[in-house]
Amino acid sequence: MNILILGGTQFVGRHIVEAFLASGHTVTVLTRGKSKDELPEQVERLHGDRDEGAAGLSALEGREWDACVDVSGYTPRQVRASAEGLQGRVGRYVFVSTVSVYAEPQRHPVREDDPLSAPTAEDVTEVSGDSYGPLKVTCENIVHEVYGGHCTVLRPQIVAGPFDHTARYPYWVDRAARGGAVLAPGDGADHLQVIDARDLARFTVKVVEGGIDGIFNMAGPRIRWADFMNVLGVCDPVWVDGKTLEANDLSFKALPVYIPEGSEQGGLMDVDNTRALAAGLTLTDPAVTARDTREWSKDADLKYVLTPEREAGILASLGG
Repeated sequence: MNILILGGTQFVGRHIVEAFLASGHTVTVLTRGKSKDELPEQVERLHGDRDEGAAGLSALEGREWDACVDVSGYTPRQVRASAEGLQGRVGRYVFVSTVSVYAEPQRHPVREDDPLSAPTAEDVTEVSGDSYGPLKVTCENIVHEVYGGHCTVLRPQIVAGPFDHTARYPYWVDRAARGGAVLAPGDGADHLQVIDARDLARFTVKVVEGGIDGIFNMAGPRIRWADFMNVLGVCDPVWVDGKTLEANDLSFKALPVYIPEGSEQGGLMDVDNTRALAAGLTLTDPAVTARDTREWSKDADLKYVLTPEREAGILASLGG
């Protein structure tokens, strides 16, 4: 099959490109050409910018593909341009959305049929913590409007794995590799649930090859934080309760991927993946995700909010 990927040079997109190539397909990527490109030589590169609307997609004119995978659509302007511009020229449109579309993320578990946030207007272009989910709702609506039964919407939670420059999940594998007492959030009973980027990528190939319609939560194995510390090989976790975390300004940015079980966002670590599993989603063992992420991140020179010095100071103040 001939596959067009909007985005594709970074993290999730890169894994999707590699998954299609591994399955024997031909891949074309459309990028702005601003990110480091380490894709295999056989990938066709086209350049364009959907922020310019239809004019930014001139490189796609006169071409057809069996499917388009939209990894980089964040605003309605971007998605409207590509969805309408490719109508009749791609057999299936796969849109990579997010679990942030759900209006009630405190639900346990979060399922595909749960209520969504109110969509933004199509002229909204600012992507922020508050607008990210509603923007994706509008983008999903555009894809459904234009492609009807010939589209697939994937809603991943936090994505983990090699090439992850977000510095979220990699914080933990890098921190564990330094050894010593590790400042660990909560009491070990909260849950962690991420999706390995390679599992998301393989499922993307599956829905394209199988012509599978629908909406799917992309969620991985759900484990307790105590078990996550074991997976990482942390021998001396120092569990720190919520009040102490707040008093030391240890937010999600400082301790990424930690969401307390009973918080307003707690359901986002309890995302139901039953529908995707039934459609062929396979899941990587958390230990493999951690090992492979660390193998990549050890040379990635990522920067983290919580520095070793600040962590040591906090632990010392706690007597840890």
